[in-house]
Amino acid sequence: MEGLSVADANLLMYLHPSKSRNVSQSILRELGSLLFKFNETFDGVLLAYDVNILDKQAKILSGVHPYFGLRLKANLLLFSPKPDMLLEGKVVKLSQESIHVIVLGFSSAIITAENIRGEFKYRTKDKEELFASKSHKRHVIKVGTMIRFLVKSFDEEILHIIGSLISAHTGSIRWLDRHLEEDSEFDRSSMKSRDREWLGDKTVDEGATSMSYDNHIKMSKKRRITE
Repeated sequence: MEGLSVADANLLMYLHPSKSRNVSQSILRELGSLLFKFNETFDGVLLAYDVNILDKQAKILSGVHPYFGLRLKANLLLFSPKPDMLLEGKVVKLSQESIHVIVLGFSSAIITAENIRGEFKYRTKDKEELFASKSHKRHVIKVGTMIRFLVKSFDEEILHIIGSLISAHTGSIRWLDRHLEEDSEFDRSSMKSRDREWLGDKTVDEGATSMSYDNHIKMSKKRRITE
């Protein structure tokens, strides 16, 4: 899935001297407060982190008394969806007007009817609402389906995504991956078939050349005998 990235960051964290007895815990608490929120500095939503404290000793900073600063080296996992990126999520609600999706367990997405390609037809089966493909009967989207969709926009404040299923490479992940495997297998089979045909044609040509050469020798011998 696109939209996920890992970044190395050099951070400077300010702590109150009252937290100096347990610096590590205080740092983790401060970083934990940033989780699952969009951060402009990181240009993304912080999902996870691994941090190392570079400073073994810290001094109270002049001008920001009584806080002291610590330099940190952090490895960050960020979620930063941009338009036209492919995301994956689980369908949690579906109606004729829209498909509602949860991405990574925390970010909500909606795909409205105008952003669902005409291939999909809304219908109910055994009182279950779903979108079924008119071209491929096994390509079905319903509650619980993991889907792949394109990002149209992302609201950083409420972490809400507007998605699209217009592109042909969007839809049920299970069906798309299986269809891709079948296409790859078909391409390999077609290539092998073309190779066999090419080898067969080559063998026939070589045989024809050999026969022509033999006939030429026999005709030459007949001419010499006649003469």
